[in-house]
Amino acid sequence: MDNETAAYSSIQAKKVYTLAAVCLGVGLAAGFLARGSQSSIPAPSRLDSSVARATPPPHALSGHMPSADEMRQMGDAQAAPLLEKLKKDPNDTALLMQVGAIYHTTHQFNEAAAWYQKAAQADPKDVPVRTKLAISLYRGGNTDEAIKQLNLALSYEPHDPNALFNLGMIRLQGKRDDKGALAAWQKLLKTNPNLSPDQKAEVQKLMAQALTMMGDQHGSQRSTAQ
Repeated sequence: MDNETAAYSSIQAKKVYTLAAVCLGVGLAAGFLARGSQSSIPAPSRLDSSVARATPPPHALSGHMPSADEMRQMGDAQAAPLLEKLKKDPNDTALLMQVGAIYHTTHQFNEAAAWYQKAAQADPKDVPVRTKLAISLYRGGNTDEAIKQLNLALSYEPHDPNALFNLGMIRLQGKRDDKGALAAWQKLLKTNPNLSPDQKAEVQKLMAQALTMMGDQHGSQRSTAQ
């Protein structure tokens, strides 16, 4: 493989993974899909919008980037009243998810996963719970368990669009598994005809760039073999 081919492949790889990172941040943090009045697509939970409005510490408002300790303190403070409520009903799935969301938003991903895991134990077939659990696991560095949770979620609802979208993103970013990502996104498009034009375009753009990168890699391998 000559230097020009190698450089081109490197650029294409950076493009697709950069785009994936942007979409992952949007898709995993806020929920990829929303439901219109006539659509069968699950809407993001009300928890998603409330988490987006989580109150930052005063120094964050002044432009100071909170430290890990400050983020943890913020999470603990916001979670405290919910933890009091959980003492009365430890299996309240909604409360468990809210605690998990608080810790995820404050970047305490392992802590978030632990609370989402409790919610999943309380309601094992809740697909949104398992999807959120997978996201926190992935952000905490446990890619294999994240994929396992998404596959489990899809065993209950094989066509769930958020689970399929996130499975593709995590396979692409966490495993560099282009084929696995494409398979998830192809199934997403095939089984969810009510996606909005913007949602379809987002998935199709990711698929096109992943296919381009795969083609570049195959071309590089043939050049090397010759």
